[in-house]
Amino acid sequence: MEKREKIEKLAQDKDEAMLLARVYDRITLAAQRNIPAATCFLSPREQLLTQQLLRGTELHFFGGAAGTERNMCCWLPDYLDEGWLSSEDGPCAAVCAEFFAGDRLSHRDFLGALMGAGIKRETVGDIFVRDGRCDFLVTREILPYVLQNLTSAGRARLTLRELALSELEIPAAQVKTVRDTVSSLRLDSVVSAGFGLSRGKAALYIESGKAELNHMPCVKSDKTVCEGDVVSVRGLGKIRLEELSGTTKKGRTGIVISRFV
Repeated sequence: MEKREKIEKLAQDKDEAMLLARVYDRITLAAQRNIPAATCFLSPREQLLTQQLLRGTELHFFGGAAGTERNMCCWLPDYLDEGWLSSEDGPCAAVCAEFFAGDRLSHRDFLGALMGAGIKRETVGDIFVRDGRCDFLVTREILPYVLQNLTSAGRARLTLRELALSELEIPAAQVKTVRDTVSSLRLDSVVSAGFGLSRGKAALYIESGKAELNHMPCVKSDKTVCEGDVVSVRGLGKIRLEELSGTTKKGRTGIVISRFV
């Protein structure tokens, strides 16, 4: 299948098609020249599409540390190992922004400040905010611009410095554990349990195109959800089906869900 056909089959819209075309060109050209290459930061869905688009090509997804959600797609020649990705010559850099702890800043505040400074979303990876400090990832090319131009977030003044990737502190995800029973592992049943909705309302969210299963759009309420699957619902948030906890006397399936808060 040709590049154009693959992209048309995978992409949901024109913007996604253009992104996949850029990713395809950068990675395949690097492989031809036997040089390292990295894309912009990709969302989980974009990473999944990239894997499908470049199936058969050895890819590395790297976002600065283990467990990051937004990652670059990288290709490495045989003379480099994965250690290059986290080196000073690698494609990713970390920034520490410090501010007065009394200023309550959120992820949204920092993302808005970055966009307001003229920094494109695709050049920014994960953002980790805590009291008085925010660590975030950027492409190495944009690092000097960020250090020079990001001076405030919200009403808070910022003090910025480059942070070694080895110093990056990723806070544990805040999750709420939900235990429930369902009649089946249908998507609408799991969404209902995870977000505390009626099954009918859960089905409406799904069938109106607001749900993703493992970062891919899903409009089928009867789609089966498996252990480890991640479900996102626009306007509600994200959940993960952690485990099945047996069957009740009435034949219902016990489930344990992590709801990200």
